[in-house]
Amino acid sequence: MRISSIASLRALYAEPGERAVRKQLAALDAHCRRFIELSPFLVLATAGADGRLDASPRGGSPGFVRIAPDGDLLIPDSPGNNRLDSLQNLLADPEVGLLFMIPGFDETLRVNGRGCLSTAPEDLALCRDERRPPKLAIRVAVHEAYLHCAKAFMRSRLWDPSCATDRGLLPTIGEMIRDQVGGDWPVESDAQMRARYQADL
Repeated sequence: MRISSIASLRALYAEPGERAVRKQLAALDAHCRRFIELSPFLVLATAGADGRLDASPRGGSPGFVRIAPDGDLLIPDSPGNNRLDSLQNLLADPEVGLLFMIPGFDETLRVNGRGCLSTAPEDLALCRDERRPPKLAIRVAVHEAYLHCAKAFMRSRLWDPSCATDRGLLPTIGEMIRDQVGGDWPVESDAQMRARYQADL
């Protein structure tokens, strides 16, 4: 049977506890700020004008996401594949969802807000890393922030080295993309791919 109403959905679950409701903050507190300072990785969720969703990984050195003096977040747009899916979505729909992760931490930080694309010199200067300033930064006005419990990461044992998956169980990404799209492009080894990526990291 397909669930088609909130009442039907709620019938399967207990009401959330008071702490689960009250932990949602309207702005970043000291703990959220420290979590972001330690995080080298996040997932950015956006939606396009047609409602299609996109989730994009973003990474850098710990603290690569900066916190502006007004409390907004600044996510530098590092070199990528130039599809610009997330950036184009933000031009149509400014709502964003962020999931921050810290290696070794089973807890995550969820942030929801409204994003825009900024080329303001002060924003780009704040986002500059040891190599370059970004072409633009995604500026996010925070509307909701809350720490998420560890259960999903505990179940998956994501950070447990004994659970690491042998990379040889899948072809290289070059081989997989060749199979998906066809064509006569040369297939890179993982070592060749990593060497090519180094220039744009």
